[in-house]
Order: sequence, then structure tokens, then C-alpha cells
Amino acid sequence: MSNDTSPLPSLDSLLRTPEAGLLLQRFGRHATTEALRTELAIRRAARIVHPAARALIDAAADALARRFSTSQRPVFNLTGTVLHTNLGRALLPPEAAAAAAEALRTATTLEFGLATGRRGDRDEHVTPLLRELTGAEAATVVNNNAAAVLLVLNTLAVGRQVVVSRGELIEIGGSFRIPDIMACSGAALSEVGTTNRTHPRDYQAAIGPDTGLLMRVHPSNYVISGFTAVVPTETLARIAHEAGLTLVEDLGSGSLVDLKRFGLPHEPTPRESLTAGADIVTFSGDKLLGGPQAGLIVGNKSLIDRINANPMKRALRLDKARLAGLEHVLRLYLDPDRLAERLPVLRLLTRPEPEIRAGAERIAPFLRQAFPGRPVSVEACRSQIGSGALPVDLLPSAAVTIGGSALENLASTLRSLRWPVIGRIVQGRLWLDCRCLEPDDEAAFIAQLPGSG
Repeated sequence: MSNDTSPLPSLDSLLRTPEAGLLLQRFGRHATTEALRTELAIRRAARIVHPAARALIDAAADALARRFSTSQRPVFNLTGTVLHTNLGRALLPPEAAAAAAEALRTATTLEFGLATGRRGDRDEHVTPLLRELTGAEAATVVNNNAAAVLLVLNTLAVGRQVVVSRGELIEIGGSFRIPDIMACSGAALSEVGTTNRTHPRDYQAAIGPDTGLLMRVHPSNYVISGFTAVVPTETLARIAHEAGLTLVEDLGSGSLVDLKRFGLPHEPTPRESLTAGADIVTFSGDKLLGGPQAGLIVGNKSLIDRINANPMKRALRLDKARLAGLEHVLRLYLDPDRLAERLPVLRLLTRPEPEIRAGAERIAPFLRQAFPGRPVSVEACRSQIGSGALPVDLLPSAAVTIGGSALENLASTLRSLRWPVIGRIVQGRLWLDCRCLEPDDEAAFIAQLPGSG
């Protein structure tokens, strides 16, 4: 180490090197200059002399790559949860994603009527489809289902009581709690019944002059079994209407079709709720519906008109990209016979176990090669739908499991790959559920494994 720091190369000389020229082309002059200046300052502070110019440029290149890399990256979802909230929930069909990208790339008829030459309503790109698919008189859309519930309550019950069964006061991921949403909306919660049993008489006894509406909430992410009682939507609608009140039902998961036709457990649909007498139904766009994040509100036209007139509606509206993607997904439902092959969420949920196991068997040898010394095997497992849909219904699947010590380090290694692999550690092994690893993606999965090339 020397006290003489003069031999450090000059910034100008570094910028004139061919290697720096490549950085200038990729990252621009300002960012490249700042990165090189920072590396010089680090070495000057450490009193490092005679550093190789290439070492300085390589360090700057690494810093620039980190600075310009996107934080939201595609991953392989091998967790066994198809609708994984932390990994983005439903995958859009490629055509829907392309429609969203095209809407972002160009000016569109978002709020413009070509026939009239005048301003239009952005929701009209999807509301006719929602009316057709749910049987509703009217529909509107906002940016997620929490916003839908908030907007409905703020419009129809601000300053009044909302009667809800105690067993439906749910909390879902991200600390979304029905009581908290009610408080934010300006409505007052009126709990009835007990955690496991609520009867018609409980609702009837709670109705008074301050009651704004009755609300039913689909439990979504849990099930109470055993000694239970739940008031059906049809009965609850009759109680509400006899008292001159509105019934709002929050379905959450947003299945537009009876999943039984695809061999999956039944999930209530908006059409069923409206037929049973619910006045307003809210549900998500990015769960079982298989679209982009959105909150969908369908039901009575006069109530929807009031909801649309609420000033909060503008603050919660959908942007043009998500409207374009949602419109494309909703149109897929007009062809139900091909829905399972064209809608990714249904395609993944309906994959047969033998097909998934075959994929696991194909990638297992490459994982053995990538992690020698670790026991690797293909095991039967159960996938879950996720995001509050059918919480106790599990789907037969297959996983590649990897054992040995330091499993957290192994999981970290997989997460650090170019296309990160996300699994789960259970029972002393790392499980890579292959339900969401489709055959077309296997080559990319294998190619990035350690020792693959």
C-alpha cells in the first residue's frame, strides 16, 4: 500500500476505452460516467494504486447492471399454489397480454366513441360482456376487489350499519380485513350470529332504522366444518327485501362458470348469486376468472348507477391496459368449450396428474446433475388453487423433491438463477411442484441449472 494515489487512471482515459464504449452504448454517458467516477473514488479512499483499467470498468459494469436491472422478474412458480398472490395470481393468455401491451403502446378509443366523435365511457369496453356472462342488469369495474367492496359500501351504506355474519368477517393476504374495509368506507359493522352458526333470525333481529344493507361474504381462504349453519343467499335476499334493504354479496374468487364441468370443485358464480336474489355482487378479475387485477361489480342498474356517480369511482378506475386485457379474457368465456385450453388458469388447474408426473420425471435427472450428492426423487403431492379460492380442495400433482442439509441455501441458489425458481421447503425437503411447469418451459428451466452448459 502506498501514500501516492496519483497512478489511478483518469476518468477521461477510462471513458475512451473500447470496453467503456460498450457501457456508454448500453447505459448512456451520464450513468456510465457516474459509475466509473464512483469506482475511482472507492479506490482513492482505500489508497489503492495502479489498479487495472479493466478491473475498474468491470466493477462499474456490475454496478450498472444492478442499477438498471428490473426488480419485477419472471419466475418459475413451483410452489404448488396456482393462484399465488405473491407471484402475481392468474397468468394472462398471451393474446390478452398482447392486447394490454398494444393499448399501452398507442393511442386508443379508451373514452372516445368512433360513431359519435364524442367522449365515451371507458367501462363500456367490458360491461356489456359482464352483463351477458353474469345475467346482471348493469356492471362496473375498479382496480381490485377490495376497492369494489369499499366503493359499494361507501355508496350504499355510508354512515349506516351493515349487517354481516360473524363467521364471515374474514382476513385475507396482505391484512385485508372486512371490518377494516367497512370502517374506511364510512359504514358501521353490525355483527350477527356466532363464528360457526348464523340463522335467519339473527339477521332479522339486527335490522333497525340505522341499517343500510345486509352483506354476505364468501369465506374465501378458510372453511368452518362440523356444527355449522349458514343462511343461503336466497333466504338472506328475502329477509333484506322484506325490510326494504339491499343485499350485497362479495364472492371474492370470481369464477364465471361452474368449475364442475372441468372436473374441479364447485365455486359460487355471480350469476348464481344474482339469480338467488343478491342485488350487488363483487368479485376479483385475477383469480379464478383468469384475467388482470380488477374488481368487478354487477347487479341492479339503479344501484350501479349510484356507484358510478360516487366521486371515489374515478380514483379507483381501471387503466386502458387492464381494460384491454380484461376484455380479451371475458370474450374467451363466450366459447366455453375451448375455455380450459385457452385460459391459463384453467389449463393449469385441470392438468392431469400423470402429465405433471411425466414432466417431473423429465427434469429430475438434470436436478441430480446440478446438485450432486443430494437425494433427488419424484413424489406425489397436492397442489392448491390459492388466493382464497376453494381453500381445502387440493389437486393431485407431482413434485421433484431435493433433500440434504442447508435447504435454505439450496432454495436461495434456485432463486438466484437467471429465471428464478420458487419452491417450498416442507418435511425436510425442497419440493418443486411441477403443475405450473408446462412442457414448453422445461428446456428453459433445464438450460439455466448449474452445470448445464
